[in-house]
Amino acid sequence: MNFIQKGKEYDMIGLGEVMLRLSPQRTDKISQSHIFEKNAGGSEFNVMSGAAMLGIRTALITKLPENKLGHYIRNMIRYGDVSDDHIVYDTSPKARLGVYYYEQGAYPRKASVIYDRAGSSMTTLSIDEIAPDIYEKTSVFHVSSISLALNEHLKSTIQELILRFKNAGVCISFDVNYRANLWDEETARKCIEGIFPYVDILFVSEETSRRMLQRKGSLDEIMKGYTSEYGCKVVATTQREVISPRIHNFGSRIYYNGEFYQEPAYKGIEVIDRIGSGDAYLSGALFGMIRYDDMQKAVEIGNAMAAVKNTVSGDMSVSSLQEIESIIKAHHATGRQDEMNR
Repeated sequence: MNFIQKGKEYDMIGLGEVMLRLSPQRTDKISQSHIFEKNAGGSEFNVMSGAAMLGIRTALITKLPENKLGHYIRNMIRYGDVSDDHIVYDTSPKARLGVYYYEQGAYPRKASVIYDRAGSSMTTLSIDEIAPDIYEKTSVFHVSSISLALNEHLKSTIQELILRFKNAGVCISFDVNYRANLWDEETARKCIEGIFPYVDILFVSEETSRRMLQRKGSLDEIMKGYTSEYGCKVVATTQREVISPRIHNFGSRIYYNGEFYQEPAYKGIEVIDRIGSGDAYLSGALFGMIRYDDMQKAVEIGNAMAAVKNTVSGDMSVSSLQEIESIIKAHHATGRQDEMNR
């Protein structure tokens, strides 16, 4: 894939808010719980850490309060093998870390998220706080629409960043990660469609394509449409089937250079924590594209990463390449398999 320049300091740089995630234990409801488990979470951070743990060099542009909460998030960024060289620290009196609360579901009760992130330090990030030489340092720049939705100031910063990275010849990766809690469909559609002409690698679920983006036709036609209408080079579409809060099926398709790439979906995934599983897919797919220049590997690694992340608590994927390769091997195997790795 000659649109991804190799040999840079970083294989991939992402931009996004990293929040404090607070969750009741097990399937307790927020309204009844007295104890919350603490984790770090954020879409772009999840992608950077997942890809880094597989074996590529990543960094994150984010803004954190200069206090103990900010230091916790910084430490988690380091734990995820992500460079913290491009963290901006907020020393203002109004500095704050965004928080979100996640409540697990149990049929028929759906999982739910409550955001408490308005006015967080990340929303004040300005273009002049970012090192001016960063645009020459990476092969891929990744961002999601979540960051565009936070406020007008950050949206303008991101739009300028995308333009500067694009002008530097960097491959732009974009996740249409629509969140109805953050903005309405019409506002989101207008903004996101304005980003599409700059995007090289587009991640969008079939549901989001049909609902928020109002695309018509078969899935094949929808995916091809992004390339013909906007010039996207790669389009990856995830397909999640929710049987219950605890049982999911997951698969995906990638369209590139006139060809579709896919494999049989993972069936009957035992879901412990679904948050971050879509991000895990992105991290695996991007790793496959960057490391191997192979779209079939991108599909297989992405699907395996998503399937495994569903079985792990917290936002972050913590899979090694060795683990993922063993999952892929088992997924494609026929006949009897060992019950346990030992």
